[in-house]
Amino acid sequence: MEQGGEGDEVELGKTAAAHIGGVNQGLATLAFFGVGVNLVLFLTRVVGQNNADAANNVSKWTGTVYIFSLVGAFLSDSYWGRYKTCAVFQLIFVAMGLFSLSIYLVALGNGGYQPNIATFGADQFEEGDPNESHSKISFFSYFYLALNLGSLFSNTFLSYFEDEGMFLDRAALVTPSDDLPVDTTTHNPWRICTVTQVEEVKCVLRLLPIWLCTILYSVVFTQMASLFVEQGAAMNTVITGSFRIPPASMSAFDILSVSIFIFFYRRLLQPLIATLRRDPRGLTELHRMGLGLIIAIAAMIAAGIVEHFRLKSARTAAGSLNILWQVPQYMLIGASEVFMYVGQLEFFNEQAPDGLKSFGSALCMTSISLGNYASDLLVTAVMQITGKDDRTGWIPANLNRGHMDRFYFLLAALTGADLVLYVVCARCYKCIKIEER
Repeated sequence: MEQGGEGDEVELGKTAAAHIGGVNQGLATLAFFGVGVNLVLFLTRVVGQNNADAANNVSKWTGTVYIFSLVGAFLSDSYWGRYKTCAVFQLIFVAMGLFSLSIYLVALGNGGYQPNIATFGADQFEEGDPNESHSKISFFSYFYLALNLGSLFSNTFLSYFEDEGMFLDRAALVTPSDDLPVDTTTHNPWRICTVTQVEEVKCVLRLLPIWLCTILYSVVFTQMASLFVEQGAAMNTVITGSFRIPPASMSAFDILSVSIFIFFYRRLLQPLIATLRRDPRGLTELHRMGLGLIIAIAAMIAAGIVEHFRLKSARTAAGSLNILWQVPQYMLIGASEVFMYVGQLEFFNEQAPDGLKSFGSALCMTSISLGNYASDLLVTAVMQITGKDDRTGWIPANLNRGHMDRFYFLLAALTGADLVLYVVCARCYKCIKIEER
């Protein structure tokens, strides 16, 4: 009876920890995306950046936040463990919140609705003066630092590979240069590895082709927090009477879509496919990630079509297109998340070695990070190519003079090519079975 009681206490402890972790993750996600979807409007309307630069800065911020998940994974797997790592970074979250609050108290005035740019000297310039923009950028730099405080650390990750023969296997071989005493089993982990560590690295390397194919999906996903919001700001936001929908609030349809499609997949689609395939898993993780890429292509096509008709209506007497026409693209992005990000997280967690579980989760975050950086490079390249010879480019300050629909169609084409590459990599990949490990 005592053993049973102890077991129940352990299970209750695990359940409580899971609930606390879920609440913590939910609040952190709410804060992060609340800043993310509004940041692009802050940059365009307050700081005065053009649409392309604002979208790129949002991508850089998001990418920086996600790339430092590797630091947490490294500390968790190698030194601290999951619970201690969570506790330490929770304190950092609190410090980040206090620092952001201090910036708010110092730099924001006028009832908290508009930044007090005068704090940074912008009020001494005439309207249109380039120095005014520079002063506003200084304000943003302080605010930007507050947002990224929780991400900036001593980011050190050491790797070592031999360049002769079976370079990975040689990492576990004792050579005369290691100079190990005969009567001891201790060794420097940075000079000689165990066979288990070598096999873990091999498992991770086998995941990389699949991981690389998920980066372009994140390029598509990040548009929801940048170009989608800018597109909505150029549309008619009046729904009825004087009621308006803020452009950043359209991401609520993404959340609604995620909730609907999770229920649809878990309760309807998965049991049906499990019955047809006679496999209790239904769709595998690789199948779901591929389906997520297909839906992402549809989302970009939908966004491109909406932008095409928005431009057509804005250039005629018909007036601006209503913002509710954006609902399909947000809903499709949400549906793609269910299949791509959930499948991706489960895939890397299942296929990662037991000693690198946190690193497996960090791979998902890193693909989001690199996707945001790739989005920055893509937007910059597109503007440089399409903006030559004094042309406005596809994503100008005034979207009515551009062709953002073509950018959406370009993303759909690139994602289609990525889908073909993903199918090849997925067919070549052999999943690790838990029994074999």
